[in-house]
Amino acid sequence: MHDMKDLTPRRIVELLDEHIVGQDKAKRAVAVALRNRWRRQQLPPDEAAEIYPKNILLVGPTGVGKTEIARRLAALAKAPFLKVEASRFSEVGYHGRDVESMVRDLVEASIAMVRREEAERVAREAARAAEERLFRALARARGLEEEEEEGEDLEEGSLSWQIQQMQLFPTDNNEWLTPPPPTDLEGDEAGEEEDRETREEKARRREEREKLLESLRKGELDREEIEIPLEDKTKPTLDIQSGQGTESMAIDTRALQEIWGRAAGPRYKLRRLTVREARAALIEEETDKLIDKEGMIQKALDRCENDGIIFLDEIDKIVGSNPTEGPDVSREGVQRDLLPIVEGTSVFTKYGYVRTDHILFIGAGAFSTARPSDLIPELQGRFPVRVALKSLSKEDFARILTEPRNALTKQYAKLLSTEGVELVFTEDGIKALAEAAAKANFTTQDIGARRLMTLLEKLLEEVSFRAPEMPGTKVVVDQAFVAERIGDAGDDDDLMPYRI
Repeated sequence: MHDMKDLTPRRIVELLDEHIVGQDKAKRAVAVALRNRWRRQQLPPDEAAEIYPKNILLVGPTGVGKTEIARRLAALAKAPFLKVEASRFSEVGYHGRDVESMVRDLVEASIAMVRREEAERVAREAARAAEERLFRALARARGLEEEEEEGEDLEEGSLSWQIQQMQLFPTDNNEWLTPPPPTDLEGDEAGEEEDRETREEKARRREEREKLLESLRKGELDREEIEIPLEDKTKPTLDIQSGQGTESMAIDTRALQEIWGRAAGPRYKLRRLTVREARAALIEEETDKLIDKEGMIQKALDRCENDGIIFLDEIDKIVGSNPTEGPDVSREGVQRDLLPIVEGTSVFTKYGYVRTDHILFIGAGAFSTARPSDLIPELQGRFPVRVALKSLSKEDFARILTEPRNALTKQYAKLLSTEGVELVFTEDGIKALAEAAAKANFTTQDIGARRLMTLLEKLLEEVSFRAPEMPGTKVVVDQAFVAERIGDAGDDDDLMPYRI
């Protein structure tokens, strides 16, 4: 992950270029917005509080990269990101759905992001604890548990002591460290026959336990089923419908019982899982124990408030041509509900109040039947940075097919390589595909780069279907291959009446 200090506007554009073709103006606008966020954080808190983000409005047809620009920007900044269609808020009733729900969703996304980071930090310790619990369960199932496990103190030299002391992870040479040699067996070496048999039994059990631990680490037991107690995370709730009937509030009845002095602490449930599944569940459980939940939530709320990005797609769909009657009233109502969220307000979540003053909002829309100036004036003023994105040409399509790190041609080649089929795109084949996509967008409907997905699926349908039967085959996609399978416009005779 990149250091924010090193993410200059020029560097941000360069990184966006690795995934998105063209749209230089939009890239520059979001790069400046991201850099200004870093600049604000370098100021004293009292001064930084007075500097608000300059929200951006991206105007352009579908499929030209609006969503991808916002998503990649959030990934570069390690910022909580949420995409929401503004039109969904006008689907029910005058005011539509609760617009504050997008802030709550952003908070959840922020908490999930911070939890992943914290889980990575404690991964080694959680894996160690989970492996020990899993080993003890396997040993008990085989009758190989040690007496020391029942006491609080472990005898130095016992296998349980070794598990706690030994390194449970591979060295730099990917070789497992061996446990320290066991200490001398207890008892008098010259003791009676009964003591000698006891020592031999302990030695045998210790050897079996060591073999069991080795098999567990090598994955030889992954498919074996085992019963193991896991924390029961199911929470009975009561759903209370709100007055509008579109939202519900869940009440945690277990929390109520704890308040009344009952059902305190976690509950465990015996589950039967494979060793692989049990390991994953135990790591998840141990991770939760190691993470400071209160600290994690506070960190997530702070990141949400200061680094969060909300992408408001289809914002043009809440613009009405006649704002005085019919469904347009609902659309203007949505705009007015959005206004306080965008300009800055406090939103109540189950984790506390969250301020939206410094959340960056990126609006986007085709504005094919409306104009940005048709938004209510107050909302227009909250999107001071406006960028027009261009429709894609056949040259752009050719670059999209080859230049991005995750280009579609590279994706299909990797997919078919799993079947032993080598897929090669020639220069004239790429050109023919680009021309077919440009013509199809012009003659039917302009859906931008998404047209390439449609064409490539049709182009490679037969190859994908027969790939398991043709390992070791090389498929060359040239101009003739494209012309034979999709023609010059990619038109499907069966779909032509539907203008798809």
